[in-house]
Formats: sequence, C-alpha cells, structure tokens
Amino acid sequence: MKKPFQNLVVDHMTFLVEPRFYKVAYALFRIIFGVDSGDILYEKRSRWPGASKEESMTFAARIGEAEKTRGLGQSIIAVVQPSEPRGQKSHVRDMLKNRGGSAHWQHIALRTPDLLAFHRHASERGVNFITPILKDAEEDLIQVFSGEWILPGRAPSGIFFEFVQRSPGRGLLKKLAAANRQSWFRDKTFLGLYQEKETEYRSGKVVPFIDPELFSRIEKILAPKPLWKISKADLARVEREMKRFAKKRKRGN
Repeated sequence: MKKPFQNLVVDHMTFLVEPRFYKVAYALFRIIFGVDSGDILYEKRSRWPGASKEESMTFAARIGEAEKTRGLGQSIIAVVQPSEPRGQKSHVRDMLKNRGGSAHWQHIALRTPDLLAFHRHASERGVNFITPILKDAEEDLIQVFSGEWILPGRAPSGIFFEFVQRSPGRGLLKKLAAANRQSWFRDKTFLGLYQEKETEYRSGKVVPFIDPELFSRIEKILAPKPLWKISKADLARVEREMKRFAKKRKRGN
C-alpha cells in the first residue's frame, strides 16, 4: 500500500546543455515558452581560476504554474552548462560526453510531504544518497540527493534524483538540527551540489543509486519471469532482499 511519503510529484528538473546551446536555450525559454524576467528564478556565475571574466553556470526558469496550488504547482527547469575552461575537468562536460548528445536531462526533483520518512524508507532498502538531508540556504525547503542510476560495470549515467520537502515547519527543522547540526544543516545550494558531483567524477568513484551487489541480487530474483508475470510475491521477495542487504551493509559500516 502506498504510504503518504511516497506521494511524489515533480518539483523541478535539471537540463544539461553544451556551451553553444546555453544562450540559445535561454532565448528559446524566453520566446517560445513565454518566460519573462520575473520567471527567471536565479542565475548563478563563477570566475574560474585563470579566467579573465565570470561565466554563467546555470539559470532556473519557471515555465508554468497550475492554478490554486499555493505555489506548489510550478513547472521549473534549471539549465546548466559546463562553464569551466576547456582545459579544466568538468563533470557536466563528462556527463554530456558519456551520453553522446548536446543536451540531456540530469536530475528530476521529486517533492514528498515527509522527506524524513521517505529517506528512512529508501535507506532501509539499500538506496544510496550522496548527501545527508540538507536545508537550502535560499529557499524554505529541505533536500537530499541520490546516487546515480548506473548499470554495474558501465560508465556513470549522469542521472539521479533529488528529493525535497517544501515548508518543512519549525518543529521538523529543530528535530533535524538536534539530530546532527553539522551534517543536517550545512547550507548547500546549487554550488554545493555542483562541487559534490565534481568531486565524484574526479575521483572516478560515482555513487550508484543501489550497489552493484544489490542490483545483481534483484536481477537474479526476477530473471526467470517476463515483466508481466512478476507478482506481488516476487516483489515482496525483492523487498526482503533489499532490507537484508541494507541491514548487513549498515552492520558492516
């Protein structure tokens, strides 16, 4: 049965583009999608070491808003380019190269009414997260970022999820602060996530959504059946295996 914290809706999406596409994308959003200046929610820049001027790294555009949703029915897309100088490493450039195109979706942020419950549910079933739960410095939200969806033995996909809860309330924020002030309350905006992914890609150790061993166990359980014959009993067996794996891994840590 679906739990309330599993009622996930799209909060926003992140779109990676080649540098030549970046300003063209901005123009297309403004002209084709009717995005006015008030719908550009942010634009962030950086001056890289050795560069003579600032470069725009990302902008976020609100392309629409549903009626009567108290601001929670907005369609928001963040566009990101590899702004680093050509000779410098860039995980965004690597992601575009790995996927062989000039533009790709990177991550979708899914909004839940109870991020702590969802995070606990996912962690107990072996899902990896690259950050603790964080409070955004500029918005009234808490957020956490998952590992990437990677087939074992293959190159990183560049695709992951962000999970968010908006307007978390004072009681929840106090609870998070009491749990671990340093890790739960490191204000981490776009630049923080950008650096987190850059560190992963430079190390060559990109965190997967689930560990390769767990992937193989799930694959083995489901291998005998075509998709349309996978039963509730099969899924229950998979979930038990996920829980066992997560418990064993936790004890090992």
